[in-house]
Amino acid sequence: MKRMISLMLCAVMLLGVLSACTTLEEGDKGMVINVYMATEQFDFDPVRHFDDDAMVKIYDMIYEGLTDLDENGKWKKAMMKEYKIVGNDEDGYSMLITLNSTRWSDGRTVQAADFVYAWKRILTVDCQSEAAALLYDIKNAYEVKLGDVSIDDVGIAAVDTYVIQVDFVGEINVDNFFQKLASPALVPLREDIVDRDEHWAKQTATLVTNGPFAIKELNKGESMRMERSSYYYLDAEKENQALDTYVIPYKLLTDYKSEDLIADFEAGKLLYLDEIPLAARAQYKNEATVTDMLATHSYYFNTNNELFQDARVRRALSMALDRNEIVNLITFAKPATGFVSEKVFNTTAKTSFREAGEDLIASTADVAGAKALLQQAGVKGGSFTITIRPNEVDRAVAEYVQGVWNSLGFKVTIEEVKPKKVLNYDKAYEDVFSTKYAAGDFDVIAIDAQMLSTDAFTALAPFAVKFSGNGVDMNSADYDEYTHITGYSSEAYDALIASAYAETDAAAKAAILHDAEKQLMEDMPIVPLFFMQDAYLIHDDLSGYKTSYFGTRDIKRMKLKNYIEYLPKEDAEG
Repeated sequence: MKRMISLMLCAVMLLGVLSACTTLEEGDKGMVINVYMATEQFDFDPVRHFDDDAMVKIYDMIYEGLTDLDENGKWKKAMMKEYKIVGNDEDGYSMLITLNSTRWSDGRTVQAADFVYAWKRILTVDCQSEAAALLYDIKNAYEVKLGDVSIDDVGIAAVDTYVIQVDFVGEINVDNFFQKLASPALVPLREDIVDRDEHWAKQTATLVTNGPFAIKELNKGESMRMERSSYYYLDAEKENQALDTYVIPYKLLTDYKSEDLIADFEAGKLLYLDEIPLAARAQYKNEATVTDMLATHSYYFNTNNELFQDARVRRALSMALDRNEIVNLITFAKPATGFVSEKVFNTTAKTSFREAGEDLIASTADVAGAKALLQQAGVKGGSFTITIRPNEVDRAVAEYVQGVWNSLGFKVTIEEVKPKKVLNYDKAYEDVFSTKYAAGDFDVIAIDAQMLSTDAFTALAPFAVKFSGNGVDMNSADYDEYTHITGYSSEAYDALIASAYAETDAAAKAAILHDAEKQLMEDMPIVPLFFMQDAYLIHDDLSGYKTSYFGTRDIKRMKLKNYIEYLPKEDAEG
C-alpha cells in the first residue's frame, strides 16, 4: 500500500517539484546492492592512475567533471550549468563556465576554485600526468607545462565563487573542448585536502569526492562499501528533500573474499558482476552485456634498457604475438590493429579514427619475420621481466607472451606487483604498480592505456618529448623536458605531434595524427595487444542504469525491484 501511495504522489507532483518523488519506504534510506564493480583499488587520485581500467570505473562513481559523454560520445552537461563566450577578437577569446550547485562528500560546496586548482596541478612542471595534453587548448597551458611561463599565466581563473573563466588563443572547437572536459582526469579537487596529506587519496578518512557515491570503507582483501553521497546536488536549505532525489541506491557492497563470484551471482547473492572470472567467460559470453572501452591493453618497453634500444627488437617482439589467440584467452576484447582505440573520433563523432586509418598491426603472428628482425639487430636473446598487476587477466596474457618470447631465445620472468601498506597509516596502501610505472622502474610493463578523451591528439601526444606531460627537469642545465615514461624519443615523431598541435583544420590534423601513429608503430616503444571491452552480468531485478562512452556504468538512477527483500537485517530495521 505504501508503494502505491508513493507512486501516486510522484505522479501528482510530476508537473511541480519532481525532486519530491522518492523510491524510499518509510523509515529506510534505500536499496543496498551487492555488486562487484572492479578489482581492488588503493589510490583514488585522478591525476595519476590511468594505467588500470578498473580505476576508471571507480572514478566515474566518486567524481564528477564539468561535462560527461553519453553512450554515443556526445558531450552533455554535468557540473556545468551553462557557458557563454565573452570575448572574441584577434587576441583570442574567453569563456565563462557557471557551475551547478552541489557539494563535496564532506558537505562543502564545489567551487570554481576546485576546478582551477585541479587543472593547474596537472600543468605544473613537477606533476607527472599525461592528462596535460587535454588542456593545451587553453592559453599558455602548453608553455606552463614546459616551464616557459609561470603557472599564474595560464588562462584559467575563478572569477566568481561558481564561475570559471577559460582563456584561449584563437578560435577553438567548442564541442571538442567539452568532449575533453568529460575526461575522468579533469574532475575538481580540493586544495586543502590534497596539500594537507600526501596520502589523502589512499584512505577513506581523508578521501573527499564530489560524485554521486563516496567510498566509506575499504578493507584490503575483504570488502569495499560505497554509499550515496549525502550532499550530491541536495539543497542544504530545502527541507524534507528526499535522500534519493538524485541518487537512488543507498549502499553498494563489494565482497573481495568471495571464492566463487559466479555462484554468488547465480544464487542472487551478487546482483551486479563487472569482472567476470576468466574461467567462466566462454560460458557467459552470450549472456554478458559487452561494451567497448576507450582503452588499449599494451606492453610498454623501457627503451633505456639496452636490450630494447633497437626498434627492430621491439618490432620483432610485437610481430611474434598472435593477438587473436590473446583475445581467445580473455574473451572480452578485440585484437589491436593500432594504438588508438576504435572509439576515438577522427574528425567528428560520426567518424572513427581507427576505421579512417589503416591497420598498423597484424592480428596474426609472424614468427619467421620476428626471428629475421632479431637476426638483423644482432640479438640472440636476453633476460627481462614483464611487470603486471595481480589479476588473472593480466596474468593469463603475460603467461602467453612469456611463452612466445621465450621461444625466441629470451628468458622472460613475470613480476606481479602487489600494494603495500603505508607506514604509520591504519588503512592506507601504496599502489606499488603505479609507482613503478611512473618511475620507469620496469623492463616491460602491462598497461591498460586509457585514451582519456575522444581526441586522438590526447592519446598520441604524450609520446612526444615536449608533449609528454611529465614536465621539466628544473635542475638540469638546459631545463630538459622529461620524455614519455618509456624513454621513447624520436625527432620525426616529435615533429608530427608539434605539427598536429599547430593545425586548426580538423581533417588536416587527423591526417597528421594518422602519420604520427604510423611512426609510433614503426618505432614500437609500446606493443598494443587488444582493444579493451567491459563485460558485465546483471540481475533481472535491477534497472535504470546507463553506460557512458568510456564503457563505465552510470547507476545513479538504478532501481532494485522489491529492494526491501534484499536489505540486510540492520538496514531493514533502520
